[in-house]
Amino acid sequence: MSLDRARQSIARLRDLTSGKLRVPAAPLTLDGELARELFESQLLARLVDVESHELRARNQGFYTICSAGHEANVVLGRLTRPSDPALLHYRSAAFFVERARAAPEIDAVRDLLLSLAASADDPISGGRHKVFGSVPLGIPPQTSTIASHLPKAVGLAVALVQARRLGRPDAAPADALVVCSFGDASLNHSTAQGALNAASWTAFQHVPAPVLFVCEDNGLGISVRTPTGWVEARMRAMPSVRYTQADGSDLGAVFAAASTAIEHVRQSRAPAFLHLRTERLWGHAGSDLDTEYRSAAEIAAGQARDPVLVSAQALLDAGMLDGAALTALLDAASERVRAASAEAVTRPKLTTRAEVMRPLAPSRPDAVAAEARRGGYAPPPETADKPKPMGLAIREGLSDLMRKHPEMLVFGEDVAQKGGVYGVTVGLWKAFGASRVFNTLLDEQTILGLALGAGQAGLLPIPEIQFLAYVHNAEDQLRGEAATLQFFSNGQLANPMVVRIAGLGYQKGFGGHFHNDDSLAVLRDLPGVIVAVPSRGDDAVRMMRTLMAHARVDGRVCVVVEPIALYPVKDLYDAGDGAWSFPFPAHGEAIELGQVGVYDGDATDLAIVTYGNSVPMSLRAKRRVEAATGKRVRVVDLRWIAPLPLEAIRAHAAACGAVLTVDECRSSGNVAEAVGAAIAEDPALRQVRYARVSSADSFIPLAAAAELVLLSEAEIEAAALALLADS
Repeated sequence: MSLDRARQSIARLRDLTSGKLRVPAAPLTLDGELARELFESQLLARLVDVESHELRARNQGFYTICSAGHEANVVLGRLTRPSDPALLHYRSAAFFVERARAAPEIDAVRDLLLSLAASADDPISGGRHKVFGSVPLGIPPQTSTIASHLPKAVGLAVALVQARRLGRPDAAPADALVVCSFGDASLNHSTAQGALNAASWTAFQHVPAPVLFVCEDNGLGISVRTPTGWVEARMRAMPSVRYTQADGSDLGAVFAAASTAIEHVRQSRAPAFLHLRTERLWGHAGSDLDTEYRSAAEIAAGQARDPVLVSAQALLDAGMLDGAALTALLDAASERVRAASAEAVTRPKLTTRAEVMRPLAPSRPDAVAAEARRGGYAPPPETADKPKPMGLAIREGLSDLMRKHPEMLVFGEDVAQKGGVYGVTVGLWKAFGASRVFNTLLDEQTILGLALGAGQAGLLPIPEIQFLAYVHNAEDQLRGEAATLQFFSNGQLANPMVVRIAGLGYQKGFGGHFHNDDSLAVLRDLPGVIVAVPSRGDDAVRMMRTLMAHARVDGRVCVVVEPIALYPVKDLYDAGDGAWSFPFPAHGEAIELGQVGVYDGDATDLAIVTYGNSVPMSLRAKRRVEAATGKRVRVVDLRWIAPLPLEAIRAHAAACGAVLTVDECRSSGNVAEAVGAAIAEDPALRQVRYARVSSADSFIPLAAAAELVLLSEAEIEAAALALLADS
C-alpha cells in the first residue's frame, strides 16, 4: 500500500508538469533562486523516501519510516547552520538534504541511501541504524525520537552558553542555538513535557536556554488522533517559550515563521516553539495499513496538501519554472537517486560481531591511565593525611578533580548551597562558583539530559542523582541516549559523563524502598557503560580519577554508585577502631578498570567475592569464620560492576577452589548471577565449589523490617562455613 502511494506521489508530480493536475497553492513570497533550491531539496527527500520503499520491496533496504508530507522542515535546514546542533525527528530528510548545501563535499542523497541499505560505508552509523546524522553538518544521530532527545536538546542549549562562559576553545558561536524536532504525538510523552517544562523553568529565571523546538504536527501518532487545537493550546500556556505556527504546505509562510522564531532564539537566548501543520501522506511506516483508520477522503485531502506538489505548483504559478524545466529537474533528481541507490546496495555490510561492537566501548588504556594519574595541577588537600570516611573522602576527591579539570561541572538537585542530600558536595559551590556547581529542578530526566548536552558541548559533566531508585525515572536517558551515541555515530561522537548515584541499602533509621534500592541490574545491562561501586573512601577517590579519565580520554559514559550507608562509617570491627577510615590518596594513585581489591590474598581455602556494603560485612564474617575453622579466607572487592573483572574472578576461583559470592542486591538479575556464570562456563574451573548469598527479591520496607530482606552477616558466615565444610 505505501509503495503504491509512494509511486503515485511522483506520478502526480508528473501530472502537474504536464498540466493534467493542479493543486491549490498560496502565492510564492520567496526569492526565485531560494525557492527553487528549497524545492529541489524537498524533491530529493521525497525521491529518497520513494526509493526506500522500492528497496524494501527488493529486500535491499531496511527502513520505511518516511518524511513524505513533512518536507516543510527544509526551511530550517536553510535558516540554521552546522554550528547550530540539530537533534532531528525521523521525518527530517528535507532538513538533512538542505543543510548539506553548507558542506559541498557531502552528498546527502548518497549518505541517506547508504544508511537505508545498512551499509558499513554509511558515514554516520557505519551500517548500524538508519539515522539522520552528520558530524560536519552538526547533526548528532537520534535513534528513537519519540521524545528522548528533548532533555538532551535543552541540556545542550544550556551547555553551549556554559562552554563560552568557561572559555572553552571549541565553544559554539555566541548566537548558536539548538534545533530539536519531533512529532505532535511525541509532545504528549512525559519526557517531552519534562523537557519543555525544564526549558520554560530555565527561561523564566532569565537563564539562557537557546533551543528551538519544532513540532511537526500531522495529527496522528501512528493511528491515534491528536485533538484539533491541542498542540497550540498546550504550548501557548507554557511560560517563557515563544509560540509561532505556520502551514507546512506553504514554503513562504514557513520561511517567515521560522525566521521569526530563529531570530528570537538567537537574540534573546530563550526558547521558542515552532508549530508546523504537516501531512503524513503514507502510513506510519511501510507495514502500516493506514486505510484501516483513515478514510479515503481524508487521505485524498492530505495528498492535495502534499508540500512537494504545492511548492511545485507555486513555482509554476510564479513563472519561476515551467513544465519543461520542472520535468527536467524531476528527471535529473530521479536519476541521481536511482544511481545512488544502485551503488549503495553494492557497498560493504557489517559482517562480524566485532565490527558491530567496535564503537561500544572505545578504550585507550595507556592514555586513560596517564590521565588518571596526572598530577601537578594543585596541592593535595590540607587534611590529606587525616583518615576519613567515604562521604568526606568523596567530597575532597570532587574538589580535587574540579581543580584538575576546568571543564568539569557538578550539578543536580540540592548540590550547590546545601551540598547535596548527604552533604557530599558541601563547599564546592563556594569554591568554584555557580557556573560550575549548580542546582537543577527536581527531574532526573533533565539532570541527565543536561549531562548529555554538556558532554556534547565539550564539557565534563558530573551529575548527581540523589538515590538509586530515582534513576528509574530517567533510565532511558542513559539507555536510549547516552549509551547509544558512540555506537550509532560509529565512534565519531560521544557524551562523556560520570554520573554519581547515592544508592544501595543498609541505611539505619531512614529509607524505605526509594532510599534503599538494592538492584544494579538496570545499570549493568547498558552496553559500553562503566559502572563502579566503591566500598571505602580512598578507593572511591582513586576510582573517580579513573572514571573521569575514561570520560575525558575515550568519551565514555560512567556511573559510580556510592553506598549511602558507608558515607559516615569510620570503624570496621569495633567502635572507635577507625579501621574503615583512610587518608586521601596521593596524586598519581588510581585504580584501573578491572583492578580488584584483595584482603589476605595469600589465603587459599575460600574466596569471598563481593562489593560495596558487603565488603566490610564480609571482612567481619571472615574473621569469625577463620576463628571457628582455622582456615583462611580471602575477600575480593570487585569494585567494578560493569564490565565485571572476569579475569580476576577466575584467577581467585582457581587459587582457592571455593568461591562464595556475597551480593547485597536482590538475588535476581544482579552481580552474583554473572559471577557464577563466569565460573561455571570456564572448563578449567569445573571443580570449583561455588555458592552465593544475596538479598531477597523484595522491595525494602521501612525501619528494622529492612533487615528481614537485606543480606545479613550471619547469612554470609553460614554460607562460608558450609562451603568450607565440604572441602
